Amino acid sequence: MNLTQQTILLTGGGSGIGLALAERLHAVGNTVLICGRDAAKLQAAAERLPGLRTLVCDVAQTAERQRLFEWATTECPDVNVLLNNAGVQRTVSVLENTEAWATTAGEIAINLEAPMHLALLFVGYWHTRQQAAPVIINVSSGLGFVPLARVPVYSATKAALHSFTQSLRRQLAGTPTQVIEIIPPAVHTELGGTDHSFGVPLAEYADDVMQQLAAGHLEIAYGFSAKASQATRPELDSMFQQLNG
Repeated sequence: MNLTQQTILLTGGGSGIGLALAERLHAVGNTVLICGRDAAKLQAAAERLPGLRTLVCDVAQTAERQRLFEWATTECPDVNVLLNNAGVQRTVSVLENTEAWATTAGEIAINLEAPMHLALLFVGYWHTRQQAAPVIINVSSGLGFVPLARVPVYSATKAALHSFTQSLRRQLAGTPTQVIEIIPPAVHTELGGTDHSFGVPLAEYADDVMQQLAAGHLEIAYGFSAKASQATRPELDSMFQQLNG
């Protein structure tokens, strides 16, 4: 992937991996648009990164995803990179679960429906415009290969996103659209409101993602996720036992 002079829409760009990638993509000369649900975080990012364009948006909602697409293509008609990063991770006990289904559905919508919907919107837009060298980047997770049982919905949505990304890449083979998957391990972020201090430092991880993007990798994995994404079935079973021991 060419990392300069692109116009990039990045979801979930107000914090964590999304913000770290937005900073790096902005620094190397791209036009970057980000969205998120926290207006204060988006404003802080815009104040630090001149020219950054932001939109407060909840991608869990179908109408909001449509609004995001229309905003991005109006603000920057030549937008050619969609980076589906927004995600939410919740601890769920299936035996003690009393939450309304809408709460579970919201996690599924952000993690899976949103990247699928936005990908379909942008593929159609690029095809109509005969856009040169468009790129879809989906951020899945190492937990899509080796589930963490205490976050069952998150793990399942990331497994499904990996599957969708593979199908998307195959269907778009022979077209100008490139499909890339970023597969993070545990990283020092606030994802899930949990302590990720055991994971990879955020700056270290974001720098590695940029290097792998520049090298043209279609699957970008690191540490645990690199091992999980290439593991045999016996290795996956062993990793599952270790992770959930």
